[in-house]
This record gives sequence, C-alpha cells and structure tokens, in this order.
Amino acid sequence: MTYLRPVQFVDTPIGLPDGSVARLAGGMQWFAAYELVDGSTRRIVPVAEVASESERIVTLHARATALRRPLTLGERTLRLDQPLVAGILNVTPDSFSDGGAHVDDPAGAAAAGIDMAAAGAALIDVGGESTRPGATAVWEGDEIARVVPVIERLARSGAAVSIDTRKAPVMEAALAAGAGIVNDVSALLWDDRALEVVARTAAPVVLMHSPDPRDGGHGRVAYRDVVGEVFAWLEARIDAAVAAGIDRGRILVDPGIGFGKSLSDNLALINGLAAFHGLGCAVMLGVSRKRMIGALSGEAPATERLPGSLALALRGADLGVQLLRVHDVAETLQAIRVWRGLRDRALAGG
Repeated sequence: MTYLRPVQFVDTPIGLPDGSVARLAGGMQWFAAYELVDGSTRRIVPVAEVASESERIVTLHARATALRRPLTLGERTLRLDQPLVAGILNVTPDSFSDGGAHVDDPAGAAAAGIDMAAAGAALIDVGGESTRPGATAVWEGDEIARVVPVIERLARSGAAVSIDTRKAPVMEAALAAGAGIVNDVSALLWDDRALEVVARTAAPVVLMHSPDPRDGGHGRVAYRDVVGEVFAWLEARIDAAVAAGIDRGRILVDPGIGFGKSLSDNLALINGLAAFHGLGCAVMLGVSRKRMIGALSGEAPATERLPGSLALALRGADLGVQLLRVHDVAETLQAIRVWRGLRDRALAGG
C-alpha cells in the first residue's frame, strides 16, 4: 500500500519560497514534506519535489491539498476549511457513555440537541442503536421510533442533523424527517440497500472503518501498518460509493478509533490522521470519552474523560480533521476557539 503522510508542518507560508509548502486540505495548516510509505519502505519527499514522483503520488498530493467543498444541508451550509464540532445525541438505553439519558423522551432529547446547537455545534449526530462492544442489536422499527421524533424537532429548530445508523430503512426515515447526513459505522456494508439509499437521496455520508462491519465492527485483527491498511480499506469503500453514484465531494471518512483496534493501533491512527487527507474527503474523528483515554489515564471512567477527549480533539485539529464528534460540545468548542486564535496569529506570521 502506498500513501503519503504530511509532515514538517510550518506556522505560516509567509516568507517561504513559492512551492516549498502546501496547504492541507484547504484548511489552516501548511506543511513542507511528506513521509512516503510504500510497503515497508519509508522516505521523506519535499513538497517541492512531488511532481517528479509517480502518478499515484501526484494524485494523492492533489487530493491531500484540495479545498474540501462545503456541505449544503437544506438551509444550512457546513464549511470544511476549519474544524467543526458534531454533538453526539444518543437516544438509547445502553450507549457506553450516556446511554439512558434521553431514552423514551424525544422532547428532552431534542432540547439537549438544541442546547448543543446553541453552544455552537455545527451538527447534531442522532443515534438510536449503541455500537459499543457486545451491544444488543435493535430492530429497525424500534430504532426509527427512537430517532424520528427527535430529528423532526431538531430539524424544525433549524439544527443540522446527521443520523448514526447502519440500516437503510432508518436512513430513509431519518432523511425524510429532516436529517441531512448519514453516519454509518459499517461504511454502507451492513445493509445491502444502504449504498442505494445514499446514492438515491444524494445525502452526504460518513464511511467509518472497522475490521468486520457486517458483524458489529469490533473484531480484533493484527495490523502490520494500521494507518496504511485503514487507508486502503477506506479508499476501496470510497471507490465503491463513487461507482454507485455518490459524489466524492459528499463523502467523509472516519478511521474508526476503538473499533477492533488496540491502544497501540488507536495511537498510531491518531498520529497518522493527516495521511487520510490523501483520500480527498473530509475527515471525521470520533474519540470522545473512548476507552483509550481511560487506558492512558488510570482507567478513568467514561464520565471523567473530558481532559483526554480535549487533548485528542486538539490533536485532530492540528492534523486537519474537519469534523470532531464529541459529547462535550461547549468545552470542545472553547478549546477549538482558542486553538483557532493561535492558528490565526501564527498564519499572520507572528
């Protein structure tokens, strides 16, 4: 597998020779070189020398540096040239962090989502089935009954909404209720009709990696190069989606932190996030309150993982992630606003 990982980041292109640095995915980061990974071979390629490399490398470079098109969701537009926050709204009894908080209470759930939007969340990600390890599968009718009343209320409030589901009937019902994006942890592989639904509705879609999407996503495999293998898997899923009629500009990717991956795998993926811009799609990072934070901090329970969640969100922002999926919206937005101020100042050359 051949891929590029942007390295040698610089604060600003001001004063540097033309062509010596490139802008990452049209965002706020500039870098001077790539680590070119080709199987077991790794070498550094300056940005200025990419044009002399193979056609594959030139294509990856073009994708990594291209501005991501905004997503138009009805009357809302999500710009992807800076990190945005998606608030997690679970309407389930058994999600790992906040399960049960809003089950059987669509008005209360919608109010919580509206509060997230008022705090600055660009998107509210509504889910009606837990995807934690060992979670019980939910019948699609029950999942629809959980999410649709919440989505209808959120849509009426003017919030942008995504539906976190693997099931085609739930996608259809949620989109009809006012959701604008499909977020599928199985990358449209769990339900045989999911690919057709997304293509027909022209909804933007998040394709997430897992090693066994048809069996829950938490099977453990041994990776030799987790970044390269996840990159190749997502590239194949993007190609399948494009072949089915889905516009590449409406595809987002998620490396699937915590899904069938060890702590070492997760750390490597987070440090390698910049490589995924070579897919030419916006990147979502979902690591809020996840188990890896507990593993690195004395097994802190899910409700005590805010500091670790913020550290990972800021790392994602540094590496160009466009969408951060989080539980703690206000706190993450404060961290991102401070980060944005620092980047603005650095880009101005001081």
